[in-house]
Amino acid sequence: MSIGWLNGWIFQAIFFILFGTFLLTCSKDVISRLYDEEGWNKLQKTFTIIAKILGLIVLILFIFTPLKISSMEFIIGFVLIISGTLGFLIALNNFKNSPLNEPIIVGLYRVSRNPQLIMMYITTLGNCLVIGSWTALIIFSFSIISGHFRILGEEKRLFEQYGESYLKYKKKVPRYFIFF
Repeated sequence: MSIGWLNGWIFQAIFFILFGTFLLTCSKDVISRLYDEEGWNKLQKTFTIIAKILGLIVLILFIFTPLKISSMEFIIGFVLIISGTLGFLIALNNFKNSPLNEPIIVGLYRVSRNPQLIMMYITTLGNCLVIGSWTALIIFSFSIISGHFRILGEEKRLFEQYGESYLKYKKKVPRYFIFF
């Protein structure tokens, strides 16, 4: 482990630069909606903090772990990074262009109630593969489990905010993807 130009951080940095640049095009209302934690209970906030700490540990592993460029895992990981990043930006655009007073039901939100999160997970999984780290993959898995409680908090808040229209959407579209 050492800091280098060909470490896993490079793809994560590109992701964050694209995300940050996209956020600059969003109104304050959209950004506020994106980071709304109102109505969450203490347990959900605690698990969200745990997920973020675990995600930070994975990010540190990306910084210090060289890419495994000549491996099959690198190729698979690279494809996941590209598709996850593009999907994330598409989901963000769907989010940005949806009315603030309605649940988001367009674009990728037709196949998942949480497409931004799913795409970020796909991107991070790809990063774990390009560095070939089982440690990063295991820690990332625990981050996903902890992050699930964030989703439960969001769903509770969305029901309170949108009522019956959110319930109809919730019945039609899976929480994560296809059958989850």
